[in-house]
Amino acid sequence: MRNLNGASAPERLDVDSDGVRLAVYLSGPPDAPPMILVHGYPDSARVWEALRRELDARFRVIAYDVRGMGGSAAPRRRGDYRLAQLARDLRAVADASCGAQPFHLVAHDWGSIQCWEAVTDPANAARIASFTSISGPCLDHVFLTRMSLSQSLKSWYIAFFHLPLVPQLAWRLGGAALWPWWLRKTEGVRAPRDPDQLRNGINGLQLYRTNFIARAWQPRERRTLVPVQFIVPRRDRYVTPALSANVAQWLGHYRREVIDASHWTILRDASLIAARVERFIQSCQQRIA
Repeated sequence: MRNLNGASAPERLDVDSDGVRLAVYLSGPPDAPPMILVHGYPDSARVWEALRRELDARFRVIAYDVRGMGGSAAPRRRGDYRLAQLARDLRAVADASCGAQPFHLVAHDWGSIQCWEAVTDPANAARIASFTSISGPCLDHVFLTRMSLSQSLKSWYIAFFHLPLVPQLAWRLGGAALWPWWLRKTEGVRAPRDPDQLRNGINGLQLYRTNFIARAWQPRERRTLVPVQFIVPRRDRYVTPALSANVAQWLGHYRREVIDASHWTILRDASLIAARVERFIQSCQQRIA
């Protein structure tokens, strides 16, 4: 994986998580505070390249391809994409890349959704130093507070992703090739073509199919004392700000900041996102001191 500016690739590490090989990419000083980045759908770890350049002078930046996407292997069973397994993947990456050292966690879209599973697990309370969630709510919180009509309308694509065969055909018959155009048209960003875009789009459908209906039928009380920051793009066409507005009852220390941005703000506003991540980390450290 090469940076957008042509710089040499980060160090690659292959990590086994319950029999699935995960591709992990590391940059920054080995002795710097570790930060793990988890991408969403239909992306791979490439989506973090601009943010990595903003952060890896001060952090040991660790990004990985979620199972089935990018350079990571894909499991054969749909059940192997459950949230609990995705949380184990995060733990496996952390164990291999930063040992027992606490790490900061930054995630976007489905990366945020899956990370809530780990963040709300009491076993990880001392391991995750902070969590910045960008456009990715906890599904349990969403269904416990009820989804608004506005959000339901914006979530039309979730029903589409549950259709048999049709979403896969859409990706195969031009969706993957047109994805950079879609981002440019709707988000105003110029993203480089991802050679794994077709694979990302098709395999990543299992994230929705495995988890969404299950959580809608049986949402759980998921609480955490991990410091949480919500970065909420006001012009997000997929996730409304309301989804992160009424969750204080399940959280300890948290900050919620609405910014004038769209869903893929991590591509367009990398310096802004990096500044807010660092500011939140500093505030957490000051609270401890």
